[in-house]
Amino acid sequence: MQHFALTIIGRDRPGIVSQVTEILFRLGCNIADSSCSILGGQFAMILIISHPAYTGRESFGAAFAPLEESGLSVFLRTLKPGGERHPQMTGELCLISVYGSDQPGIVYQVAKELGDRQVNITDLNTKLVGSEERPVYVMMLEAVLPQGVEVDDLSLVMQQLRDRLKVDISIRSITPVEF
Repeated sequence: MQHFALTIIGRDRPGIVSQVTEILFRLGCNIADSSCSILGGQFAMILIISHPAYTGRESFGAAFAPLEESGLSVFLRTLKPGGERHPQMTGELCLISVYGSDQPGIVYQVAKELGDRQVNITDLNTKLVGSEERPVYVMMLEAVLPQGVEVDDLSLVMQQLRDRLKVDISIRSITPVEF
């Protein structure tokens, strides 16, 4: 079965998820995976969808036209076989939090330190909290440590970055839960 990555972006308002999922429901699509968030004032949603009869982008015809007519941008990408599956990740799953005054380059510098050590970022969210006079930058990352790297090892590495950026960085293991 062919899988697709469907991305929706537009000014946030109530009813976007309902509008998108109603179209997918009426088409008979299966939602295999999804994520959505509000970034600034923009709603962003990405879904991995499938349908037994649809083989390419053109199969959907004008199905998403109502979304575009309501001010949303719609992008549909046909995935290569296997592109819908979660990658097999081995290594320790951890949560990294960064708090501090807002400044350019926080995301890049943290991501660079992690990337240089083959730490796989699997989720990343940033927000400005606090007041307009005293904004606080918050970044939360979920990451998978490579074999042989422990949380304590990474905490030591991040100490230099913490001092250079003058932010608080904490790293903790996330114990997987089985249902």
